[in-house]
Amino acid sequence: MATGSRTVRPRSSVWLSERKAPRRKGDQQPVGLDHVKIVAATMRLLDAEGLAGFSMRRLAAELGVTAMSVYWYVETKDHLLELALDAAMGEIALPVETVGPVEGCEHTLAEPRDWREQLRQLASEYRRVLVRHPWLSPLMGEYLNIGPNAVAFNNAAQAVMLNSGLPDDKLPSALALVYQFVYGFGTIEGRFAARCRAAGLSQDELFHEMVSSLEDRPEFDESRRIMEARGGGTVEQMRERDFAFALDLAIAGIEALRGR
Repeated sequence: MATGSRTVRPRSSVWLSERKAPRRKGDQQPVGLDHVKIVAATMRLLDAEGLAGFSMRRLAAELGVTAMSVYWYVETKDHLLELALDAAMGEIALPVETVGPVEGCEHTLAEPRDWREQLRQLASEYRRVLVRHPWLSPLMGEYLNIGPNAVAFNNAAQAVMLNSGLPDDKLPSALALVYQFVYGFGTIEGRFAARCRAAGLSQDELFHEMVSSLEDRPEFDESRRIMEARGGGTVEQMRERDFAFALDLAIAGIEALRGR
C-alpha cells in the first residue's frame, strides 16, 4: 500500500526473516543456550509477569546470561515474542482423523469423527491455551501469527469446517464466528484469573465480592434473576455451562444455514 511516495510495509516477522540467528563478527555461540530453552524461559516469564514485566534483560537474568547472548539467537524482542506465540499454539491438541476397516487388518478402526465433536475439541483447546497464557491474546493482534503451529491449527480448523458441508465461500465467516467467540471468552476468563492471582483471592471469592457489592442496586435485579436461573455453584461451573451452550448455539447456527 502506497501513501504518497512512501511505501508502507507490513510488520517484520520472524517467519519471514532470513536471519533466524543473527551473529556479530567475533561473537562465540553462548554455551548451554538454544532456541528451545530461550522460548521456554520466555513463556515462563510471560506467564509469571505478563507482557508489561517482560524484557530482554529480565529474560537474560532468568537464563543466567547476558542480554547480548540472547541476541545471538533472535534478532529482536518482537521475533522472540512471535516464537513464544507459536510455541503456545503448539500446546493445542488437534483432532486426529481415524479410518474405517482396513484391508488385511484384523481389527475395525473407528470411523472418522463427527465435525461437531472435532469443532468442540478445537474450541475447548483454544480456550484452554488462552486462559493458561493471558499474554497470548494481545500478541495475536500484533503479529502475523503464521508460525508452523498456528498454520497447523488453522489447517485443522479449516478441515473440520469443510466436513460441516458449508460451501467454501462461507467457511471464513463460520471460522470467524467460532474463533472470535472463543478468543473473547478465553481472553476475559484469563484476565479475570490473572486479576484474582494479583489480588490473592480465589475466583469464587472475588466474584462473590463483586456480586455482593451490587445487592442494593435495583438496576441489576433482572441480571441477578438471570444469573440465579443459570445455576452453577462456582465460577468454573458457570463458565463451563456458558461456554458449552454458546458453542452449541454456534454449531446449531452453522447446521441451520449450511443448506441455504
